[in-house]
Amino acid sequence: MAKSKYNRILLKLSGEALMGKDAFGVNPETVTKIVREIKVAKDMGVEVAVVVGGGNIFRGVALGAAGMDRATADYMGMLATVMNALALQDAMKHEGLVSRVQSAINIDQIVEPYIRGKAIKYLEEKRIVIFAAGTGNPFFTTDTAAALRAMEINAQIMIKATKVDGIYSDDPVKNPSATKYTNVSFDEVIQKNLKVMDATAFTLCRDQKLPIGVIDIFKENALKNILLGVEEGTLVNI
Repeated sequence: MAKSKYNRILLKLSGEALMGKDAFGVNPETVTKIVREIKVAKDMGVEVAVVVGGGNIFRGVALGAAGMDRATADYMGMLATVMNALALQDAMKHEGLVSRVQSAINIDQIVEPYIRGKAIKYLEEKRIVIFAAGTGNPFFTTDTAAALRAMEINAQIMIKATKVDGIYSDDPVKNPSATKYTNVSFDEVIQKNLKVMDATAFTLCRDQKLPIGVIDIFKENALKNILLGVEEGTLVNI
């Protein structure tokens, strides 16, 4: 099999990606499809870590805006990411992949706590590490958690897996004439006010010169292509 450009990656999965066509929750067929794309990366010898969101179960920002205390809503959102992480782990087990879930909040009876050294050791042992509960702090998104974990484990790229096949000048659903970017610099993203991820996460990646790939996780071999250096989605770099 062709060799990947990257030895270690951080894959950021949105909670919404796990819903498939359902209105909420976790769609088993969709999760299995995502896991099979991850398996292709593993078969290439890539060390894979995953950060998963919780928007399919609970969106803290929305409820915060509706009157719930924002910190409380965000803590509930963190628990939703743990549920998604367990669903991913179970699907991986059925596909023959060994994974470990590490949580930024202590739920010792369910998953182990996040410990950087252990996470790196698992990756070196070719296990997939799924990071749950964001950063463990309210007011920070799972995008920020993904950027932070990517740097902590010395990932060579953070790949944001969404339902859209890259970064566009405008919402491609609302504006069919929106321009898609194949390669774009961090400075261009700022200048053109492109929507990649939240400002804190983006700034972390820019300051640490960590490339960001944006792909459609439901496009077959999209993850494989970006790992091979084939033009796929959008690549944000210095």
